[in-house]
Amino acid sequence: MKDKKAGVRELKTNLSEYLRRVEDGEIITITKRGKTIGRIVPENTSLEERLEALVQSGFLHWGGKKLSPWRPVVVNKGPVLVSDLVSEDRDVDHLL
Repeated sequence: MKDKKAGVRELKTNLSEYLRRVEDGEIITITKRGKTIGRIVPENTSLEERLEALVQSGFLHWGGKKLSPWRPVVVNKGPVLVSDLVSEDRDVDHLL
């Protein structure tokens, strides 16, 4: 996958040209003062292509295997449940 960097000023000046490049499948990395601030990617880019682009740019380390869903583990460290705190917070008289 092709990747092109463009500064904000350059992008503003030549926006039509960069949008044509995106339509042709190119990814445009937007920089501001040398730091990456965003990307313009083609709409039809697959998830694998986008992940590969992130790997190539150094934002992601990925071995290419299917990612398993992440399930957070919640541990209640106090005597009161979080759901009780939320319910208690909703019973505020000043909202009536």
